[in-house]
Amino acid sequence: MREQSGRSLIEIIGVLAIGALMISATYSIYHTTNEKQKRLIASEELKDIAQKTKTLLEYSGYTPVSVDYLIEAGVINDNRAPAGGEDWSVTSNFEGTEFSINLVGLSFSECAYFTTKKFNWATRINVNGYDSSDSSYCMKSGDNMISFFAQ
Repeated sequence: MREQSGRSLIEIIGVLAIGALMISATYSIYHTTNEKQKRLIASEELKDIAQKTKTLLEYSGYTPVSVDYLIEAGVINDNRAPAGGEDWSVTSNFEGTEFSINLVGLSFSECAYFTTKKFNWATRINVNGYDSSDSSYCMKSGDNMISFFAQ
């Protein structure tokens, strides 16, 4: 009688299942690392915008600050939002002593990250209209708004 050296269908399915699990785990790790990197870059961009806006306001006195004004002054290169959706703004109070960076269209996870991260340049944080430094006001539906206030 002749011996067969092939693999059974069960063994092939097992190998494919193990491969699928490995690909799934790799994708999950990649996605998590990518999100952390995006948030880190956004945090650094926000810090840079805040510091340069503060310097600009100290130098020029009261100026109605906007994203377009910051582009003209050379503080930022374009109107691309550091995080969230494309609609964002920078505003200052009438005295020019305080300004806010307003991000809209944030997902729940982005909202939770930015509200719990401690920014030393921000004097307070407003989440969806509420002064807060925790993620309890972040909406699960997405479309969150955060305002970082600085002096």
